[in-house]
Amino acid sequence: MGMLDRFTDIIKANINDLLDKCEDPAKMIDQYLRNLTEDLAEVKQETAGVMAEETRTKRLVDENAAEVAKYDDLARKALAAGNEDDARTFLAKKQQFDARAASLQESYEAACANAAKMRQMYDKLVSDIEELNGRRDAVKAKVAVAKTQDKVNSIASGVDKSAEAMGAFARMEAKADGMLDRSNAMSELNAKPVDEAAALEAKYAAAGSDAAVEDELAKLKAEMGL
Repeated sequence: MGMLDRFTDIIKANINDLLDKCEDPAKMIDQYLRNLTEDLAEVKQETAGVMAEETRTKRLVDENAAEVAKYDDLARKALAAGNEDDARTFLAKKQQFDARAASLQESYEAACANAAKMRQMYDKLVSDIEELNGRRDAVKAKVAVAKTQDKVNSIASGVDKSAEAMGAFARMEAKADGMLDRSNAMSELNAKPVDEAAALEAKYAAAGSDAAVEDELAKLKAEMGL
């Protein structure tokens, strides 16, 4: 059957392999679940049809067997009644149903095999969907943790760069302090040395000027009779 061929891959599908190969497990697992759900609906309808065919062919086999048994019984009764011609008629009819029995049985066995395959695929899909639903939250949780960890790592990298900047700033500050210290030292070195002799000379020169003023003042007071 075409449907059986179409769903051979579904029976062979391996969820773990698909999840291992996908780039984004969270998105892939949702997509795979949607695909399986769509496949399940189609397989379910086809399985029902194949099972109906199995039931129909079984009914034909049973009905044919019942006809065989009926005409066999009628032939026996006819012989018991001494009617060989009637018995021959019933046996001829029985042989017609006997001839159909093999073909009907073959059709029934094929329908049984197809139904078994379809039920197997249906059960596989149901099992896969149940497993995937059970694991979906766990997979998504792992993906979320991984993404959060990536963000933490990115922030940590930024903090490291900030620490590097602080270290560079401290080095620049120390360099500025050194430049200022050198500048102050140069200012101190460039200042003129104190001439102690000149300072004393100015002191005594001022003292002599004061004495001359006092003499001039005393002279003026004597002239004025003060």
